[in-house]
Amino acid sequence: MKTLVVATRNAHKLREIRALLREVRDLRIVDPGDVGISPAPEEEEIEAFPTFQENALAKARYFHERTGLMTVADDSGLEVDALDGLPGVRSKRFAPDAEDRSPEEQDRANIEHLLARLSDVDFGERTARFVCVAALVGGKQTPEFFRGTVDGLILGRPRGGEGFGYDPVFLDQASGRTFAEMTQEEKGALSHRGRAFMKLAAYLVAIQKAER
Repeated sequence: MKTLVVATRNAHKLREIRALLREVRDLRIVDPGDVGISPAPEEEEIEAFPTFQENALAKARYFHERTGLMTVADDSGLEVDALDGLPGVRSKRFAPDAEDRSPEEQDRANIEHLLARLSDVDFGERTARFVCVAALVGGKQTPEFFRGTVDGLILGRPRGGEGFGYDPVFLDQASGRTFAEMTQEEKGALSHRGRAFMKLAAYLVAIQKAER
């Protein structure tokens, strides 16, 4: 059985990724803590690049070098057209003081800051997309990348109690619901992370077949 390190300290994200990769057999999915890698201050400086792909690769390499195990990392974020693509790679730290808060407080602060920035923007012009790029290191000699996107609109107030991040204000127009109003399975089938990690799952299954 192979081990895959998911390079995240976010329990919500880990649970989501485990569900998305559940079809990959003989794969043990762990986080850095499961393999003895304690949080370090320098982890906060890894995602210092201007693109999702560069940040995902930097994070995957960081934890692969420390574990020696196959590692996947993703960088994802929200791009709002009326804000010229912001918050983008700064999605996690969009609010001025977000990085000094707990994950739950961070989410609330980021949403409040986003809605304040969009207060004068008409609903029909609040077009946005979630973007996710996953980087896999250690599967082959060269990194592999998997990208997923999903389009939507930003609501004027949060709706729903599921999910995390910007999910409560991101409206999927096809269903008329926010990601926070969906079950984990429903969101996984539609979301940017779901689309990226389903591509990863197919890739891992193909590797397993080739090795038999």
